[in-house]
Amino acid sequence: METHGASVVITHHILDGKQQEYEKWLHEIVPLTKHSKGFIDWQVIKPIPDLTYVYTIIIRFDTIDNLRNWMKSDHRKKQIEKANSLFRKNDHYKIKSGLDFLFENENETKVPVRWKQFLVTWSAIYPLSLLIPLLLLPCLRLLKIPANHYYDGLFISGCIVFMMVFVVMPNYTKLIRKWLFN
Repeated sequence: METHGASVVITHHILDGKQQEYEKWLHEIVPLTKHSKGFIDWQVIKPIPDLTYVYTIIIRFDTIDNLRNWMKSDHRKKQIEKANSLFRKNDHYKIKSGLDFLFENENETKVPVRWKQFLVTWSAIYPLSLLIPLLLLPCLRLLKIPANHYYDGLFISGCIVFMMVFVVMPNYTKLIRKWLFN
């Protein structure tokens, strides 16, 4: 099954003193990745000097199939073998598509089917879209923030997304786990 838009989050724990070698290796693998079918973009989050040694790489492809093809390709395998001596831990990654992160469950390895994701997301957003404006708009007016469709929409949508990601979905998906993952 091919879905549109997929990301992989790769973490590399680098050995002390090996950061320069690792960054040189990144310059070798980036062009290979960029020339892979369906590649969209690449982001590297570097560690904090003298504090952390973890590099996080986020790569996006147009489909999950193209992303999986890259992750399992001989080019990538050879590059990972070349860099293994720089890693404190093995190459670790997670492939996700769409809003799958909202449905992540540490006990489940599969992702719910799309129609269930749709129903769950909608059923969570609908009450929030009614409740958040009722609670937030009076607070904004008390703070002397003038009524403005764009500002109100910005604050309301920000609160809804915050509630979805950090409060509602982690608890809601636990509550309906049996139905969601069957």
